[in-house]
Amino acid sequence: MDDEQNRQQEDWLNSRKNRLPSFTEVLSRRTRPPVDLFMFYIFLQREGAEDILDFWLDVQQHENLCRAYFKDVRKSGRTIKEDWPQYWEYARRRGSIYGTVVGLQPNAAKRSTTSTSEVINDQEKNANAHAADEKRGFQRSTTPGYEKEHTSSLPTAVNSPDIDPPRSTTPFSLSVRTPTLFTLKRASRAPTVIPRSAAISRMDLIASAERIFFRYLSPAGTVDSPENHEIYLPPALRIHTFPLNSTQEPKSQSDLNMMAHIPDMFHAQKEYCFRAMEQDAFPRFLRSKAFGNLTPMSALVRLVVGLIVLWIGLAAGFSLIFLDVQPKSKRFFLFIPFALAILFLISHQYELDPILVFLGQSESTPFRTLTIREPYVKRLLLGRAIWVTTLVSTCVVALTLLFWAVPGHRL
Repeated sequence: MDDEQNRQQEDWLNSRKNRLPSFTEVLSRRTRPPVDLFMFYIFLQREGAEDILDFWLDVQQHENLCRAYFKDVRKSGRTIKEDWPQYWEYARRRGSIYGTVVGLQPNAAKRSTTSTSEVINDQEKNANAHAADEKRGFQRSTTPGYEKEHTSSLPTAVNSPDIDPPRSTTPFSLSVRTPTLFTLKRASRAPTVIPRSAAISRMDLIASAERIFFRYLSPAGTVDSPENHEIYLPPALRIHTFPLNSTQEPKSQSDLNMMAHIPDMFHAQKEYCFRAMEQDAFPRFLRSKAFGNLTPMSALVRLVVGLIVLWIGLAAGFSLIFLDVQPKSKRFFLFIPFALAILFLISHQYELDPILVFLGQSESTPFRTLTIREPYVKRLLLGRAIWVTTLVSTCVVALTLLFWAVPGHRL
């Protein structure tokens, strides 16, 4: 079995050598820096849209929790129909993403979509990798009553002092960017792997759904959710109320019927967020990290420094000409400021520093780098670095020869 898994992993890695990763592969943590989930989170954080990914991760955790509950029921020897008749009837009539888990016919799981099933399959195949992530240390939940069972969905590096605190209450817009709110904490605290010491109950499912609703879907600044991170959803997908309470077990028939919606409650919203990120943010993320290795702030600093150094080089060059400094060979030393200036300016233009690429580094945050490990991305960046280096060399040689060739004339 181990040999077969290793062979499948090797075949998958070989298929990735000539293409960029898909969004599903990034979400399921099957990619390497600089196009992994950690870098995608930082990219969204920089644009003020990380809450959309937090919501997706938390709903994915909620669905994993529901799957674990259904599996526990079946392992106990009972059927879902016997244990939770309201949900069984709901799933039989309307379909459910857990159709195969709860024992329904495959065609009854009509609500399951390709994106979700692919991520789930990838997560199951990479359970060991996720467990390793847990061992590296995830942050504990800040939600009361949730800390014992849950840990963070992203590595603690996301919350390091070197990374700007995430924004909140940010609609996932295709064009609008919002300012940073430095006083707010990261929204997501849900893991992909569920550590637990006891069987999951239906009250745990209600608590999970309640937390997601008040954190992401209820209006900002309400009494029940004073620090929520409301995300944008189209009107047809908005959920306006959450009638259940995680501290009181449902007893009335209406509450029991409402509880049957809990496992599938956020699936449509999750799929909308997946498509929104896949169609808008993810292509820009790939352009940023697969074809460049600088952050916007670092590129801007290079622009400013490049203009200053270019001004110094031009001033020195014209001084040597109009003071008629001899011998003319001294003008060849102008290649030093010209090389630095042109390198910085072209690096800003391409958002790519060839020196960092040759060292195998890519920026995660301004002036903080990590090693490029994705093979195809490494080849892409290396090719662009060679082109940028050629362009810089040509411009520097041309500019230096131009200033050398101009005859001196003392004013």
